[in-house]
Amino acid sequence: MPETRSVKSAEVAGKRVLCRVDFNVPLKDGTVTDDTRIKAALPTIEYLLGQGARLILMSHLGRPAGTGFEEAFSLRPVAAHLAALLGRPVHFVGDVVGEKARARAESLEEGEVLLLENLRFDAREKANDPGFCRELAALGEVYVNDAFGTAHRAHASTAGVATLLPSCAGLLLLHEVETLNGMLGEPRRPFVAILGGSKVSDKIKVIDALIGTCDTLVIGGGMCFTFLLAQGLEVGASLKEEDWADRCKETLARAALAGTEILLPVDLVVADRFAEDARTDTVGVDAVPPDMMGLDIGPDTAALFARTIAGAQTVFWNGPMGVFEMRAFEAGTRALARAVAENDDADTIIGGGDSVAAVNKFGLASKMTFISTGGGASMELVQGEALPGVVALQDAG
Repeated sequence: MPETRSVKSAEVAGKRVLCRVDFNVPLKDGTVTDDTRIKAALPTIEYLLGQGARLILMSHLGRPAGTGFEEAFSLRPVAAHLAALLGRPVHFVGDVVGEKARARAESLEEGEVLLLENLRFDAREKANDPGFCRELAALGEVYVNDAFGTAHRAHASTAGVATLLPSCAGLLLLHEVETLNGMLGEPRRPFVAILGGSKVSDKIKVIDALIGTCDTLVIGGGMCFTFLLAQGLEVGASLKEEDWADRCKETLARAALAGTEILLPVDLVVADRFAEDARTDTVGVDAVPPDMMGLDIGPDTAALFARTIAGAQTVFWNGPMGVFEMRAFEAGTRALARAVAENDDADTIIGGGDSVAAVNKFGLASKMTFISTGGGASMELVQGEALPGVVALQDAG
């Protein structure tokens, strides 16, 4: 595989550097409520500014319609938040491309930073439109991609621009790729992978990739019910994909042949409805009432999973064990997060998405070795797929 060129090998002093970052952060009443992704980009931003770059940042936020400005998805509040973190002004322009954006970019002095408006206000971004790529490229002289969270998307700002300017990878993107590739290539053993989330169909390629690679695969969350179904158990009103049960049965058999142990829940917290104030009970996996649904792993399962995690040297975690957003169903995810945090001897890697939200909620983020900023990108990398944003940099190099 071609080497990905680092930003530290690029000549950026005095040049307009167009840098794709991932500032897709939650906002409430015009305020950033979780700045994890912004802080993750700071090393690259501060490096470029320290080198005298004239820095132009671009990002998306949320899922606007792509037909123009939408107040709820404006990056203006992010510019203010970034300025506070950097301790210096962050200029903002309410356009992505065009005369106003071009004039503002060209007026930057060395060491100044400009943030463009939301890329996805223009539908051409997601379409990787050649004309839009050229308009973006015209803003800069060097291109840096530091947005690992969108590296699995072949969009204009993540792939197309890389073909039009001297291009390289930012420090965050490089660190993400190296960490995840290292985990898969040469993990310290025992290697325990933990997968949660709603659907088996969303994670089956990841499961396939981890079988034979990890020593133990822990499965919780909504996806566990289809595996339990495959074992002939009744799961009541729990979320399940009946048409995937046979595939899960095959997966269990293949894992056994490959020497990968698959751990499934032994007990569950069940509820009569999907609500914070639902009537709940804790039952064995072979005793789920037909009118109740599993919304969390039970205490015996949490203890079983924790013992497995305690003996690991490498832990990879993607996906919660239950509906941790509701207090009534957070105990399983909290117990698992604590078990991962307390294993000081292991390399602990949180694979983006809801797992990041969970460790942040329980105040355990600082205890993890590495927290990925990209759930979708990390999953695609784990399952062996090429990331268009990374491939574009390698091709450009």
